[in-house]
Amino acid sequence: MSEPGPSPDRVRVTGPPRRRTPTARTADIDDETRLGGMYMGSLLREQLRLALGVLTVLGLTVGLLPLVFHLVPALSRFEVLGVPLAWLLLGALVYPWLLALGWIYVRRAERNERDFAELVTEVNR
Repeated sequence: MSEPGPSPDRVRVTGPPRRRTPTARTADIDDETRLGGMYMGSLLREQLRLALGVLTVLGLTVGLLPLVFHLVPALSRFEVLGVPLAWLLLGALVYPWLLALGWIYVRRAERNERDFAELVTEVNR
């Protein structure tokens, strides 16, 4: 009978492989320095502006729908294929809109980070 050998190293599986390979790490910037603080502040302001813009669009489209149905009662009585318009908009069509806004937000945030990384790389050369 053979003795059990050392067990192979365990591998943690966290999900499917990513589509993109990670890019080379750029040089770190020091947030303690004046220039580093300006760069980080710039990135944070841009990301905050993007988030507020997406939230504003969400609020103006989905958030105001109940108010529109309250102010214009004729819309509440309108039906599409036997389903009230309010139910159709708030119960079904909101979800594709949320997915679209989320997709737009992620793409723009990634682009902001990519632009920031390029800027930091250019400065550190």
